[in-house]
Amino acid sequence: MLDAMSIDQLRTFIAAADEGSFSAAGRKLRRAQSVVSATLANLEQQVGFALFERTGRYPRLTEGGAALLEQARIAVDGMNAFKARARTLAEGQEAELAVAVDVMFPISTLTSAVQAFKLEFPDTPIRLYVEALGAVAQPLLEGHCRVAIIGSLPEIPGGCASEFLLAVEAVAVAAPQHPLALRKGRITHQQAGQHVQLVLTDRSTLTAGRNFGVMASQTWRLADLGAKHAFLKAGLGWGHMPLHMVEDDLRAGRLVRLNVAVHPALGGGFSMHAIHRKDHPPGPAGRWFVNHLKQ
Repeated sequence: MLDAMSIDQLRTFIAAADEGSFSAAGRKLRRAQSVVSATLANLEQQVGFALFERTGRYPRLTEGGAALLEQARIAVDGMNAFKARARTLAEGQEAELAVAVDVMFPISTLTSAVQAFKLEFPDTPIRLYVEALGAVAQPLLEGHCRVAIIGSLPEIPGGCASEFLLAVEAVAVAAPQHPLALRKGRITHQQAGQHVQLVLTDRSTLTAGRNFGVMASQTWRLADLGAKHAFLKAGLGWGHMPLHMVEDDLRAGRLVRLNVAVHPALGGGFSMHAIHRKDHPPGPAGRWFVNHLKQ
């Protein structure tokens, strides 16, 4: 009986467990509740025991069901990876490589990779989206690109695979005439929060209502990192910047590094990852590009 088990049954099992009810699983899978119930009943008959307790208002996993759930996820993920890999091999090399890149990613590393890509794939055009926070992931999730390089968004979207590329150090800075630049010693969150903080905002809706690294009650939100950089040098506020973008300003005295206590949401910088949708991994050109960014 177990040999007749299908991936569809496992997907239905996972959906029912995740959604908490057979009707919700049906809505997620776009099937009638009766079909979900019948599919799960057949699966239970095949494994030889109940996967759900049905005595209450909502079904609950039995001990055996809970034990099999993770194995079901592994099996489904494996099949999804197999199908995605087969699709990639059937497609061959991409006609165009579209990549979303976090604005915090070092531009010199990106430029070097693009130059090398042009030599390696002279007939494959490249299209770049340069964004921040959720706006980096959005083109990937919507299918407009195959690879996204994220860092300012401190989490990997669901359904995506990730691999580490590099770390980018972040520093708190202000113009030399700014009140925080004149302070001696450690600057607490409370002290920093008394002054306008310049914050990079998200063009997408993926992080609506959420803040990352914000300490001040009064913020100016900018969608462009270049504008934030210019505002910082003009003394219009303080804020965090990737170190590689402000090193020359720090050496020339146009900006001053602030000794602000590290914010738990930001830490000491940004961890850059290449991500792709599990069901749509990059082809040969995209894979080469990601590997080159690691170098």
